[in-house]
Amino acid sequence: MRRTSKISTGLAAVVLSVTTAVVALGTAPADAAVGGSGPYPADYETSTGLPDHTIYRPQTLPSEPLPVLVWGNGGCAASGTAQVNFLREISSHGFLAIANGAPNGSGSTTSRMLTQSIDWAVAENTRAGSKYYGRLDTSKIAVAGFSCGGLEAYAVSADPRITTTMIFSSGLLNDGDDYQLRGLTRPIAYFIGGPSDIAYPNAIDDWGKLPAGLPAFMGNLNVGHGGTYDQTNGGEFGRVAVLYLKWRLKGDVTAGANFVGADCGLCRGPWTVQQKNLTLGGGAPSTTPPPTSPSPTPPASPTPPPGDGVCSAVYSVQNQWNGGFVAAVTVTAGTTALNGWRVTLGLPAGASVSSAWNAVVSGSSGTVTMTNQSYNGRLGAGQSASFGFQGTGSGGGATVTCAGS
Repeated sequence: MRRTSKISTGLAAVVLSVTTAVVALGTAPADAAVGGSGPYPADYETSTGLPDHTIYRPQTLPSEPLPVLVWGNGGCAASGTAQVNFLREISSHGFLAIANGAPNGSGSTTSRMLTQSIDWAVAENTRAGSKYYGRLDTSKIAVAGFSCGGLEAYAVSADPRITTTMIFSSGLLNDGDDYQLRGLTRPIAYFIGGPSDIAYPNAIDDWGKLPAGLPAFMGNLNVGHGGTYDQTNGGEFGRVAVLYLKWRLKGDVTAGANFVGADCGLCRGPWTVQQKNLTLGGGAPSTTPPPTSPSPTPPASPTPPPGDGVCSAVYSVQNQWNGGFVAAVTVTAGTTALNGWRVTLGLPAGASVSSAWNAVVSGSSGTVTMTNQSYNGRLGAGQSASFGFQGTGSGGGATVTCAGS
């Protein structure tokens, strides 16, 4: 069942603190914003060979080859310093991190820019005279992104050079994009901001559609969509991202113990954790979610009744917590095409709608009408569209009916 939030560029953009330091490739990093908690204080630079990108690296390259992280920014914003504290922290632990967009740049990015970052890293690692000649481990590459940048990461996750995918507060928007999930063959991890994160329902929906047997981790930290990227060293998201990358790209099983098993490190903290098919190496996969509370529950996937009416609607509660809930509605056209739809929602006493996505809402409690947006009203016979909303009170017992508009 498709998703309950629309991560548009405007909604996904999070304005984070940035620095104005730019270091051209090959020049002294005296003006760089050196930092991070790792053993290799990191800065960032640019390269004429990779225009419109920002490269984070240890100020002094360590003797060990650097695994590579390529990054898509929140809002698909073309500012490579939008998540500067977070990326500098990762680099300080011995990684080369390449963000889409020039430092303090403007405009929008595309998923193709992530592929360009990988191409550049591979080429520089083999180019005699490059400062990175033989200094990168291009057999270990992670692709990751925040919000809209997470959609960019999904789009290139089938690249055979990629070791793992990391999705931060993001999820696919349309059923037509689910092929990206079906094509996943390497481990994936989700780091989401909890039920108040606008991307939470989408991420949970994606989680339920991952291929059987795929190693996967999901952690929810109740901080909302903005995460902790602008905090010192990227805050908690920075700490956990470093641990995951150490595990997946450097084989650090001590770091990996934070993600695997019922007694994993993140299982004992503020994170709500789910696991699929995870091992530290050689052991039996961990497929049972550890006991945490509250635990995100993968959404039900009801099959809309075929019927011969104009349209049908199926309602499901995706998450319920004390005082609130997230619900989804799937609208399916009958035997003829629709130019628009209207769903009438009957809420139980005490429940109300506080926000909605992919639908226009009239009313907030009792009988609520939800109509299509401009982009999801035209449905062919048998085709479906989904919308969702967050509410207060209990979402159980609501009723829905559908009509053409």
